[in-house]
Amino acid sequence: MNPKVDWFFEKDTTWKTEYQKLREIVLDCTLVEALKWGVPCYTFNKNNIVLIHGFKNYCALLFHKGVLLKDTNNILIQQTENVQAARQIRFTNLNEIIDLQPIIKAYIFEAIEVEKAGLEVKMKKTSEFEMPEELKIAFKNNTELETAFYNLTPGRQRCYLLHFSQAKQSKTRESRIEKCTDKILSGMGLNDR
Repeated sequence: MNPKVDWFFEKDTTWKTEYQKLREIVLDCTLVEALKWGVPCYTFNKNNIVLIHGFKNYCALLFHKGVLLKDTNNILIQQTENVQAARQIRFTNLNEIIDLQPIIKAYIFEAIEVEKAGLEVKMKKTSEFEMPEELKIAFKNNTELETAFYNLTPGRQRCYLLHFSQAKQSKTRESRIEKCTDKILSGMGLNDR
Protein backbone atom coordinates (compact mmCIF):
# COMPACT_ATOMS: atom_id res chain seq x y z
CA MET A 1 0.00 0.00 0.00
CA ASN A 2 1.13 3.48 -0.84
CA PRO A 3 0.02 6.06 1.76
CA LYS A 4 -0.17 8.72 -0.98
CA VAL A 5 -3.09 6.78 -2.46
CA ASP A 6 -5.01 6.24 0.78
CA TRP A 7 -7.10 9.40 0.36
CA PHE A 8 -8.70 7.87 -2.76
CA PHE A 9 -9.95 4.89 -0.78
CA GLU A 10 -10.94 6.91 2.26
CA LYS A 11 -13.09 9.50 0.50
CA ASP A 12 -16.84 9.02 0.68
CA THR A 13 -17.99 7.88 -2.76
CA THR A 14 -20.62 5.58 -4.21
CA TRP A 15 -17.92 2.98 -4.86
CA LYS A 16 -15.91 3.20 -1.62
CA THR A 17 -16.44 -0.46 -0.58
CA GLU A 18 -15.89 -1.71 -4.12
CA TYR A 19 -12.69 0.35 -4.47
CA GLN A 20 -11.32 -1.09 -1.24
CA LYS A 21 -12.02 -4.66 -2.36
CA LEU A 22 -10.39 -4.04 -5.75
CA ARG A 23 -7.35 -2.57 -4.00
CA GLU A 24 -7.06 -5.66 -1.82
CA ILE A 25 -7.24 -7.96 -4.87
CA VAL A 26 -4.73 -5.99 -6.94
CA LEU A 27 -2.21 -5.64 -4.12
CA ASP A 28 -2.40 -9.40 -3.59
CA CYS A 29 -0.94 -9.72 -7.11
CA THR A 30 2.43 -8.17 -6.09
CA LEU A 31 2.04 -4.92 -8.05
CA VAL A 32 3.36 -1.54 -6.90
CA GLU A 33 0.70 1.02 -6.00
CA ALA A 34 1.03 4.60 -7.28
CA LEU A 35 -1.19 7.60 -7.87
CA LYS A 36 -1.49 8.57 -11.55
CA TRP A 37 -4.16 10.69 -13.22
CA GLY A 38 -5.72 11.12 -9.76
CA VAL A 39 -6.51 7.41 -9.41
CA PRO A 40 -4.72 4.32 -8.03
CA CYS A 41 -2.48 2.82 -10.69
CA TYR A 42 -0.59 -0.45 -10.28
CA THR A 43 2.72 -1.09 -11.96
CA PHE A 44 5.19 -3.87 -12.64
CA ASN A 45 8.81 -2.76 -13.18
CA LYS A 46 7.49 0.83 -13.42
CA ASN A 47 5.15 -0.09 -16.29
CA ASN A 48 1.42 0.53 -15.88
CA ILE A 49 -0.62 -2.66 -15.60
CA VAL A 50 -4.03 -1.74 -14.21
CA LEU A 51 -5.82 1.14 -12.55
CA ILE A 52 -8.97 1.53 -10.48
CA HIS A 53 -11.49 4.18 -11.46
CA GLY A 54 -15.17 4.91 -11.20
CA PHE A 55 -18.01 6.51 -13.07
CA LYS A 56 -21.64 7.28 -12.33
CA ASN A 57 -22.99 3.79 -13.14
CA TYR A 58 -19.98 1.58 -12.50
CA CYS A 59 -16.47 1.27 -11.14
CA ALA A 60 -13.79 -0.54 -13.08
CA LEU A 61 -10.36 -2.05 -13.37
CA LEU A 62 -8.70 -0.67 -16.48
CA PHE A 63 -5.97 -2.82 -18.04
CA HIS A 64 -3.54 -0.59 -19.95
CA LYS A 65 -2.75 -3.28 -22.52
CA GLY A 66 -6.11 -5.03 -22.17
CA VAL A 67 -6.43 -5.54 -25.90
CA LEU A 68 -3.54 -8.04 -25.66
CA LEU A 69 -5.27 -10.18 -23.02
CA LYS A 70 -7.03 -13.38 -24.12
CA ASP A 71 -10.27 -12.41 -22.33
CA THR A 72 -11.33 -16.05 -22.00
CA ASN A 73 -14.30 -14.99 -19.85
CA ASN A 74 -15.41 -12.30 -22.32
CA ILE A 75 -15.57 -9.59 -19.62
CA LEU A 76 -13.26 -6.91 -21.02
CA ILE A 77 -14.94 -3.81 -22.38
CA GLN A 78 -13.57 -1.22 -24.78
CA GLN A 79 -14.44 2.07 -23.09
CA THR A 80 -15.12 3.92 -26.37
CA GLU A 81 -14.57 3.02 -30.01
CA ASN A 82 -11.45 5.21 -30.12
CA VAL A 83 -9.63 3.51 -27.23
CA GLN A 84 -6.98 1.37 -28.86
CA ALA A 85 -5.14 -0.46 -26.06
CA ALA A 86 -6.98 -0.26 -22.74
CA ARG A 87 -9.88 -2.49 -21.68
CA GLN A 88 -12.05 -2.45 -18.56
CA ILE A 89 -13.74 -4.94 -16.31
CA ARG A 90 -16.80 -3.10 -14.97
CA PHE A 91 -18.60 -3.65 -11.69
CA THR A 92 -21.89 -2.33 -10.33
CA ASN A 93 -21.70 -3.86 -6.84
CA LEU A 94 -19.39 -5.53 -4.34
CA ASN A 95 -20.80 -9.03 -4.92
CA GLU A 96 -19.74 -8.95 -8.58
CA ILE A 97 -16.17 -8.26 -7.47
CA ILE A 98 -16.24 -11.00 -4.83
CA ASP A 99 -17.70 -13.51 -7.30
CA LEU A 100 -15.11 -12.64 -9.97
CA GLN A 101 -12.11 -12.43 -7.62
CA PRO A 102 -10.26 -15.51 -8.99
CA ILE A 103 -10.90 -14.38 -12.58
CA ILE A 104 -9.79 -10.82 -11.80
CA LYS A 105 -6.52 -12.17 -10.39
CA ALA A 106 -6.02 -14.38 -13.43
CA TYR A 107 -6.43 -11.35 -15.72
CA ILE A 108 -3.98 -9.31 -13.62
CA PHE A 109 -1.38 -12.09 -13.72
CA GLU A 110 -1.89 -12.42 -17.49
CA ALA A 111 -1.37 -8.65 -17.84
CA ILE A 112 1.88 -8.97 -15.87
CA GLU A 113 3.02 -11.74 -18.23
CA VAL A 114 2.21 -9.52 -21.23
CA GLU A 115 4.46 -6.86 -19.69
CA LYS A 116 7.24 -9.37 -18.89
CA ALA A 117 7.15 -10.55 -22.49
CA GLY A 118 7.59 -6.96 -23.68
CA LEU A 119 4.47 -7.09 -25.85
CA GLU A 120 3.33 -3.77 -27.31
CA VAL A 121 0.00 -2.70 -28.73
CA LYS A 122 0.24 -1.78 -32.39
CA MET A 123 -1.36 1.65 -32.37
CA LYS A 124 -3.18 3.09 -35.32
CA LYS A 125 -1.08 5.78 -37.03
CA THR A 126 -2.43 9.30 -37.31
CA SER A 127 -2.59 8.90 -41.10
CA GLU A 128 -5.00 5.98 -40.61
CA PHE A 129 -7.61 8.17 -38.89
CA GLU A 130 -10.35 9.48 -41.14
CA MET A 131 -10.08 13.14 -42.07
CA PRO A 132 -13.50 14.80 -42.32
CA GLU A 133 -14.30 16.37 -45.67
CA GLU A 134 -14.96 19.68 -43.90
CA LEU A 135 -11.35 19.77 -42.65
CA LYS A 136 -10.03 19.07 -46.16
CA ILE A 137 -12.09 22.02 -47.41
CA ALA A 138 -10.81 24.22 -44.57
CA PHE A 139 -7.23 23.30 -45.58
CA LYS A 140 -7.93 24.27 -49.21
CA ASN A 141 -9.27 27.62 -48.05
CA ASN A 142 -6.49 28.25 -45.53
CA THR A 143 -3.09 26.75 -46.30
CA GLU A 144 -1.69 28.23 -43.04
CA LEU A 145 -4.20 26.08 -41.14
CA GLU A 146 -3.06 22.98 -43.03
CA THR A 147 0.60 23.71 -42.34
CA ALA A 148 -0.08 24.42 -38.67
CA PHE A 149 -2.14 21.22 -38.35
CA TYR A 150 0.62 19.04 -39.78
CA ASN A 151 3.18 20.77 -37.53
CA LEU A 152 1.24 19.55 -34.47
CA THR A 153 2.36 16.39 -32.72
CA PRO A 154 0.66 13.23 -33.99
CA GLY A 155 -1.28 12.96 -30.72
CA ARG A 156 -2.66 16.47 -31.07
CA GLN A 157 -3.60 15.79 -34.69
CA ARG A 158 -5.46 12.61 -33.66
CA CYS A 159 -7.29 14.46 -30.91
CA TYR A 160 -8.56 17.07 -33.38
CA LEU A 161 -9.46 14.45 -35.98
CA LEU A 162 -11.51 12.52 -33.42
CA HIS A 163 -13.16 15.69 -32.11
CA PHE A 164 -14.16 16.81 -35.60
CA SER A 165 -15.22 13.35 -36.82
CA GLN A 166 -17.44 12.60 -33.83
CA ALA A 167 -19.92 15.28 -34.88
CA LYS A 168 -22.78 13.68 -36.79
CA GLN A 169 -23.76 16.72 -38.86
CA SER A 170 -21.61 18.59 -41.34
CA LYS A 171 -22.59 21.96 -39.83
CA THR A 172 -21.34 20.81 -36.43
CA ARG A 173 -18.06 19.58 -37.92
CA GLU A 174 -17.61 22.95 -39.66
CA SER A 175 -18.37 24.79 -36.42
CA ARG A 176 -15.87 22.70 -34.46
CA ILE A 177 -13.16 23.32 -37.04
CA GLU A 178 -13.88 27.05 -37.00
CA LYS A 179 -13.75 27.16 -33.17
CA CYS A 180 -10.43 25.28 -33.14
CA THR A 181 -8.70 27.16 -35.95
CA ASP A 182 -6.97 29.73 -33.70
CA LYS A 183 -5.70 26.99 -31.37
CA ILE A 184 -4.31 24.99 -34.28
CA LEU A 185 -2.66 28.09 -35.75
CA SER A 186 -1.09 28.72 -32.32
CA GLY A 187 0.32 25.17 -32.22
CA MET A 188 -1.97 24.13 -29.38
CA GLY A 189 -3.77 20.85 -28.87
CA LEU A 190 -7.51 20.62 -28.35
CA ASN A 191 -7.19 20.41 -24.55
CA ASP A 192 -4.30 22.86 -24.17
CA ARG A 193 -5.02 26.14 -22.39
